[in-house]
Amino acid sequence: MNAPTRLETPLRLEDYPFRLSDNVRFADLDPQYHVNNVVYSTYFETGRVTLMRNPAYGLMPDGQSWMLVRLAIDFHAEVNWPGTVELGLGVSRIGRTSVAYRQVVFSERKCAASCEAVTVLVDKQTRRPTVLPDELIAKFQPWRLRETNEQV
Repeated sequence: MNAPTRLETPLRLEDYPFRLSDNVRFADLDPQYHVNNVVYSTYFETGRVTLMRNPAYGLMPDGQSWMLVRLAIDFHAEVNWPGTVELGLGVSRIGRTSVAYRQVVFSERKCAASCEAVTVLVDKQTRRPTVLPDELIAKFQPWRLRETNEQV
């Protein structure tokens, strides 16, 4: 059984401006019948991709793509099947070529896992990092974490 980790500041789903739900699948389970640790990266990916690829938000510039360069996960509690998880995402930092996110997975109103992720904007042809244009930075503003206005 996973030992819960102590959080210095309790994480609250409502602090994350982008939220969605996902199903816990039987295939997500490990031999202890709770969600396997590797599945959380899929939950976090679902949150990022659902936000980034929604054409209404304009976060996928033509000829460019986002590449995940960092994913650090902290596990706080077990998640069991059957059930659903609530996913939260907020932009924590906007860099010259990158965007950093803080994300959470909640189950039964408890934070089961949290992560920090960083994606870099790359040119599809050269596969090299590309400077974020001002209009793209502006489109990220609604998704900034409520707790921070940090911009690097």
